[in-house]
Amino acid sequence: MKLGILGGTFDPIHLGHLRLAEEVGEDFELEKVYLIPAALPPHKGGKPVTPFRHRFEMTRMAAEESPLLEALDLEGRRRGLSYSIDTLREFHSLIEDHLELYFILGMDAFLEIGTWKEYRNLFDYAHFLVISRPGFQYEEIGPYLSSLGIGFKGGNNKDTFILSSGNRLIYKRATLIDISSTEIRAKVAGNKSIRFLVPERVRRYIIEKGLFKDHGGS
Repeated sequence: MKLGILGGTFDPIHLGHLRLAEEVGEDFELEKVYLIPAALPPHKGGKPVTPFRHRFEMTRMAAEESPLLEALDLEGRRRGLSYSIDTLREFHSLIEDHLELYFILGMDAFLEIGTWKEYRNLFDYAHFLVISRPGFQYEEIGPYLSSLGIGFKGGNNKDTFILSSGNRLIYKRATLIDISSTEIRAKVAGNKSIRFLVPERVRRYIIEKGLFKDHGGS
């Protein structure tokens, strides 16, 4: 099975997230891309986030717009902080045979992976699809991998690195839609429209539940 994982706070999920998941899923011929909201994001520094039940429900509604996407509440069912290493291990325990997993993240997040729990072990469980981001250069990948102590070599093209685990790290240029969840929350707090930034069902849910009125996301 070839499956993708796109995680995030998704506070709220928006069209940029969805377009990325759809595009990567098609380009790499994945059977499914799972959208996984973090229950307790470890890198938020104690900043408040919208309760998981709302973030998951918005993600679920958004995923229903594509047969390729599916929302998964894996991290919401676990106690404690939501660590990627635990999610990857859980996938492999649930699907034991012939699983080829693709972990999708932006270049900005990748360049902070050295701060993640058991970061060296992450590369044992999945291929990494590192998505280009404005302000970050492809040339930063090799030196950063070296600084992590991750064994690797060049692949068949300059955008691919073969890791010592046998998995690949692939630098991917994707359609970038410059939308941020922070901006969406600010617009809602300021009584401004968020049409065409999020799926229509998500927009209606935000209004119905009165989310983001204080811009604190709670």
